[in-house]
Amino acid sequence: MVDSQLPLGSPAPQDPKPPADPDTFTILIATDNHIGYLEKDPVRKDDSFKAFEEILTIARERDVDFILLGGDLFHENKPSRKCLYQTMAMLRAHCLGDRPCRMEFMSDQSENFPDRFATVNYQDPNFNVGMPIFSIHGNHDDPSGDGALCSLDILSVAGLINYFGRQSEVDDISIKPILLRKGTSRLALYGLGNVRDERLNRTFQKKRVKMFRPREGAEEWFNLLIFSTCPEKGQYPEAKAVTLSLRTAHGPTNYVPENFLDDFLQLVLWGHEHECRIDPAENSAQGFYVTQPGSSVATSLCEGEAVEKHVGILEIKGTDFQLEKIRLKTVRPFIMDEVVLKDETDLRPTDTAMVDAFLKDKVQSLIDTALREWRELNPDVPEEAEPKPLIRLKVEYSGGFTTFNPQRFGQAFVAAVANPKDILHFYRRRVPQKPSEKKQAIDTGNIDAFIPEKLENFRVEDLVTEYLSTQNLDILPENELGNAVREFVEKDENDAIKEFVEKSLFQTREVLASRQLPTEEKDDEAIREEVLNEKRKLAEKFARLPAENVAEKRRRAKTA
Repeated sequence: MVDSQLPLGSPAPQDPKPPADPDTFTILIATDNHIGYLEKDPVRKDDSFKAFEEILTIARERDVDFILLGGDLFHENKPSRKCLYQTMAMLRAHCLGDRPCRMEFMSDQSENFPDRFATVNYQDPNFNVGMPIFSIHGNHDDPSGDGALCSLDILSVAGLINYFGRQSEVDDISIKPILLRKGTSRLALYGLGNVRDERLNRTFQKKRVKMFRPREGAEEWFNLLIFSTCPEKGQYPEAKAVTLSLRTAHGPTNYVPENFLDDFLQLVLWGHEHECRIDPAENSAQGFYVTQPGSSVATSLCEGEAVEKHVGILEIKGTDFQLEKIRLKTVRPFIMDEVVLKDETDLRPTDTAMVDAFLKDKVQSLIDTALREWRELNPDVPEEAEPKPLIRLKVEYSGGFTTFNPQRFGQAFVAAVANPKDILHFYRRRVPQKPSEKKQAIDTGNIDAFIPEKLENFRVEDLVTEYLSTQNLDILPENELGNAVREFVEKDENDAIKEFVEKSLFQTREVLASRQLPTEEKDDEAIREEVLNEKRKLAEKFARLPAENVAEKRRRAKTA
């Protein structure tokens, strides 16, 4: 059997299932799988693969009609060959086969899948797809580089997934739904892949996001939107906190408020955020519900990642739905806690040995708790196969206490935890400043002055933009420079900065050569004014481009 050759094990035997309701869509929903995360780490290398295979196994066992993924399937923009191979092997083993697809595709496939083949994979005569997957892209696996392609394009052209939700213009977004029918139920599936939050916010504010509805019987369709972006912070105060746990550098437009979305929607599936808040929460103003499945693997040691991880089984009949959440069992246990040293009456700031012993006891207690919870969830797994847990202890050390080397501290737990080098996180509570006390400018001579404590949660383009906010670049537009640096760092586009500089200089020289500038004493000032005008035009033009087209259009401008 093919299943026996899977790199990470085979699907579990399936129990006999009752006949499926011919009028009910059954959909497995998941987001942010980040396949390939830490694939070279000796301990955590298989975590993302195991979690994704568990998701596929659940889908088979529950006999779902299809799987719906909300972006960031891969962690790296350019997955390694090993990562891509293992992912394709799992998709082939779980999704291909003779199992019949019980739903009709009603919309124009050339509009939903504007690629070379423009065909949903389960209707392609060249493939035998038993369980379709529909997926949008996130900010990790978004299109970039030559051809503006992404890893999902590779899976799509191989017939393994259906990649949709891609936009060609970010300042004029048109979302045409995938229309599916099963019996008497009709589903309009809207998808929007990740667009930079500031741009998407601006496009919504200009009312240039259009969502098309079916021509006939619009009220009979169940309308589901899936997209990958930042929600509004604190949208549901009664729910658990940390709605933006992985994105700390948010400005006033770095999110999409839910009131921007159309009120004809019944359900919004929110990707990109890693905290699991899968229970549907109602937006009473707009009349729809929101579900946030969260990630299937922890990519950061923060509060949002420590929440139990789930996927959902979404059932849709007519215009009604219900969502069943399923706990993922193969996810590495992760427990996070916090101590305030000055509140521990038995500790003295001068006795570092006592502080060290106290923290080690605390960490050991967290390890015991993590393993106990794992055993309750996986009673049939032998003890030798138990995974080492992730442990993060935040230590507030104000009141005269000092820090010590976290890596040296972690050596005592090398055999017990998966992250011995960063178990401890020392910090001091910030004292709120009055507005009059805040600095008006950044000391660019000391770049550490504006790097936040959690640097891993800070976007590189935000760092560049903040640094350049106090600089005066004469030729290069700051927003495009920040994006070029981001592509260089995050997307492994080694020529991104070089091509950006060459393109900017080339265009500026062309403009100056085409203008008849005055040959007076003030000619230098006139030239400077022309250069600044061209810089502003380039910045405005860049702001209107979709992120996935930036690198491609930069190359075209260079070779023009």
